[in-house]
Amino acid sequence: MFRTALRNVLAHKARLLMTVLAVMLGVAFVSGTLVFTDTLGQAFRNQSAKSYDDVAVAVTMYPSAEEARKTPGLSQQDVDKVAKLDGVTSVTPRVDGFAGVPDKNGKLIGVGWSNKGTNFAPGKDGKDRAYAFVAGNGPNQADQIALDRDTADKGGYKVGDTVRVATTGPVKEYELSGVFTTEDGAVNAGGSLVVFDNAVAQKLYLKPGFYRDMTVTAAPGANDGKLLDEVLKVVPKSATAQTGKALAEQQAKDIEAGLGALNQVLLGFAGIALFVGIFLISNTFTMLVAQRTKELALMRAVGASRKQITRSVLAEAGLVGLLASAVGYVLGIGLAVSLRSAMSAFEMKVPGGGLVLTATPAVSAFAVGVLITMLAAWLPGRRAAKIPPVAAMSSVHATESTKSLVVRNSIGAAFSALGAVLIVLGAGQGGDEGRMLIAGGAFLALIGVIVLIPFLSRPVIAVIRPVFVNLFGVSGKLAGLNAVRNPRRTGATASALAIGLTLVTGLSVLGATVGTALDKATTDQIKADYMVTTASGDSLSPEALTALEKAPGVTAISPQQAGAFELKGDYTSVSGVTPGAIEKVLKLDVVKGSLSSLGGNTIAVDDDVATKRGLKVGDSVPVEYLDKQKGKLTVGAVYKANEFVSPVLADHELVTAHEEKAEIRQIFVSAEGGASAANERALAKAMGDNPAITVMDHKDIRDSFGGPINLMLNIMYGLLGMALIIAVLGVVNTLAMSVFERQQEIGMLRAIGLDRRRVKRMVRLEAVVISVFGALVGIGLGSFLGWAIGETIREEIPGYVLVLPWDRIGIFLVLAALVGVLASLWPARSAAKLNMLSAIKAE
Repeated sequence: MFRTALRNVLAHKARLLMTVLAVMLGVAFVSGTLVFTDTLGQAFRNQSAKSYDDVAVAVTMYPSAEEARKTPGLSQQDVDKVAKLDGVTSVTPRVDGFAGVPDKNGKLIGVGWSNKGTNFAPGKDGKDRAYAFVAGNGPNQADQIALDRDTADKGGYKVGDTVRVATTGPVKEYELSGVFTTEDGAVNAGGSLVVFDNAVAQKLYLKPGFYRDMTVTAAPGANDGKLLDEVLKVVPKSATAQTGKALAEQQAKDIEAGLGALNQVLLGFAGIALFVGIFLISNTFTMLVAQRTKELALMRAVGASRKQITRSVLAEAGLVGLLASAVGYVLGIGLAVSLRSAMSAFEMKVPGGGLVLTATPAVSAFAVGVLITMLAAWLPGRRAAKIPPVAAMSSVHATESTKSLVVRNSIGAAFSALGAVLIVLGAGQGGDEGRMLIAGGAFLALIGVIVLIPFLSRPVIAVIRPVFVNLFGVSGKLAGLNAVRNPRRTGATASALAIGLTLVTGLSVLGATVGTALDKATTDQIKADYMVTTASGDSLSPEALTALEKAPGVTAISPQQAGAFELKGDYTSVSGVTPGAIEKVLKLDVVKGSLSSLGGNTIAVDDDVATKRGLKVGDSVPVEYLDKQKGKLTVGAVYKANEFVSPVLADHELVTAHEEKAEIRQIFVSAEGGASAANERALAKAMGDNPAITVMDHKDIRDSFGGPINLMLNIMYGLLGMALIIAVLGVVNTLAMSVFERQQEIGMLRAIGLDRRRVKRMVRLEAVVISVFGALVGIGLGSFLGWAIGETIREEIPGYVLVLPWDRIGIFLVLAALVGVLASLWPARSAAKLNMLSAIKAE
């Protein structure tokens, strides 16, 4: 039986090639993902271990807001105390924050969150062990800095050049004293590292004389655990400390956790490919078994048992899966190498190190590939074994019993109904629990629809068939009839496209709906022409507000300054704004009172706070500020809650007076003549062409809010691309075998006058009908899921209204039709080239 299985595999190489390709794609993603994350994880772990190789103890201090007023960090006295401990050879204190460097065109090098500044902390030898200088040396004057080599190369800077550096304050110019290499995480993430003189860094990022953390180097033979105990005795109680080894292990765990998200995304691609591939594999073996019914019956007649027949089909599947897994594993290694190169292309540095090939990816690749293939082939093999020899010899194609169809459709209907109920319940409940119900319901509904899809093929194709008949005549009519001749086969072929389009349509509906709501919120609620923020997400300096107020053409300006105070017994977040200007830059719906009263000790509260605290216009409310001063504020207006400001509005000067540091998140600016290149340039110039400050118009604001949504959509469109590839393979396979089975029929059609051109058209239209059918099923289910998920976030997004992206849905249908056309090229050509007489005589 094994020899028979091997001969069958060799006899159907072309047809089984499609199955090999489908399995190969899934296996490649599984093995490639595991190899890539193993390689990346090992490289980062090695880098982490290297970074803390000579660190015995690391100390960090993040005091509470109250403690920070007295002791914002580790003092120089704390550093000196640790340095005097027995067994300590050196102590390196650090303080850091945002620092950005522009290139020659004034564009920020790196991404805001990965642009970092820190202090130069030389030891007794005048060197800082964290930096290996390749040119010049560390900064030893207030007007000097050093840069990492990548940033210097990107900016075209060399030692002695003047470099503009942006921090949270105004842009300043420094002399470049040196260029270094480092293992710092910011640089490895594709960012930049600016090293300042120690006193300058302290002043910029904390307070003169204080540090955020320090690392301790121990003498040879010293016990790190004992040294840790001694360090904890002399540092402030709010400081945390751990050994260098523990810190390296913790960073390794953090790296693995960070890579886990990437791992899940890539494995998601693999899962989709394999899930879709199951239908292609099952379809392939179903058709192969159907075409060999007489052969299998003869084997039964000469003594082969049912189990042997099933094992023979499974052996074929095992051989195919083994071949696909081997090729997929090799491609997976190539994929891992490509992903690593892609990270470098996106300026994300990956630490050096060789490719890590462990047993896990290899075992997973072969286990997944072989098991998936054999699982998909098990049902066709089992069905073949159950056909009685006499019945099989008398008919090439065994028909399904009415009972089996009823059972199949009943199961599919039950799964679909239960899934739909869970989805509707989840939409009604909302929140995380609702989304969990929807996820479970979506899985059940998808399984149910896939089971029901042969039953659905007849009514759905009956609806779209008249279009093809009207446009293409006889070829269109024959194509529609052929598409429903074998509903099980048509359904299995269409399932690949249906699954992909369910996922993509669902997210497209959700993305379009949320995007429209965000656009509406931006357009309706922001009157200002510009919103000014920092690239790093840090707060803007008061100097930036002052500079913008003096910019030419500015007609109204207000900050959105974050603050808080205790109002009527409860702490409440506050937005510090400019009285008289806030209503000109933001649309605030006033319920009672007037925003013109805002200023001094008069505040405005939103309707939620007014209801919860029992406040009304004219009330005098006791307040305690963060600096513990107390006073009274008067409510001058009540407005509807707005996501661009906090529940309480106050004069920004009042907020600043009780805060140690102004936390200005955004500045809204209206300019004479509206948004224009000239006005944008004037604002940028007013802030000293600071590369770390972003001036956004309405389009930029919408893009910033919609960025994560667009990223998710792009990922899902990648999944659609994979589903399309597998769908093409499935349609090619189905049509090729269908043409083979219908040789006599095609020969007769040719004999009665259907020319080659119409034969080609018939096969092509059959492929288009199947593809469009799968697309319609996927779009319908995906739209339903998009609506349900949207209902769970309705309360979180003001102005939420369901939007169906008809333009994208149209594109999906066109792509589905294109899939059918491409998949039919080879089968249609083969059908048209059949010799009429030979085809009529074929069995």
